[in-house]
Amino acid sequence: MPKNILNRRHSRTLTKQHKIAISGVCALGAAAVVFSAVPSNAETVTAGAPAAAAAPVQYDNAAVKDVKGTVTDQLATETVKLDSIAAQHKARTDAATQAAVKKAAVQAAVKKAAQDRAATEAASRSTQRLQVQPVAAKTYANNLDGWIRQSLDIMRAKGIPGSYSGLHRNIMRESSGNPMAINNWDINAINGIPSKGLLQVIPPTFNTYHVAGTSWNIYDPVANITAAANYAAHRYGTIDNVNSAY
Repeated sequence: MPKNILNRRHSRTLTKQHKIAISGVCALGAAAVVFSAVPSNAETVTAGAPAAAAAPVQYDNAAVKDVKGTVTDQLATETVKLDSIAAQHKARTDAATQAAVKKAAVQAAVKKAAQDRAATEAASRSTQRLQVQPVAAKTYANNLDGWIRQSLDIMRAKGIPGSYSGLHRNIMRESSGNPMAINNWDINAINGIPSKGLLQVIPPTFNTYHVAGTSWNIYDPVANITAAANYAAHRYGTIDNVNSAY
């Protein structure tokens, strides 16, 4: 039991000593830190003298204003440049848009004009086709009536006067309606140029008064009638005025 008491006392004594030692070590450590923080060329501060108060930092307001003004001017200049670039870009865009619109309008106008022209030409061609519709060729009977009627149509086209009755009357007197009739006994026959055909025309007279578009064959009924009517028109005014040999 006494042994244990001695041990507890000894333990308390050592504790106090330890505390003193620790305090000393801490003091020495703080001093070391202070000396290490002070530069080697720093002036020694007199113990007990109060440290001089740090002087407040002074700012040059004029310099700050100049800097602010310069930055503002630069920003304004850049803004103007950007605005100018934007305006130029917009102008180019607007010009391109207007050019595209104008081009589209021109193309539309050209297309419409071409369509109108095509429509007009088509209508014109249609009208022309209607105007030049071939008329069925007129046909004539292959007999005396048909020959006279065909000759009258040619005479009207050529401006040769004469009527159906005048032609028919003289044909019946001269040849009785025979296109191959020939006179081998009159003076013309004696002279070697006998009268031939429906209206008994001699070859020289037929050749002289032949009407273009008809046959050169003196025995052709239409050619013979038309040439004889042309001769009578020049000599008597019209075949209708002929009532005997002519």
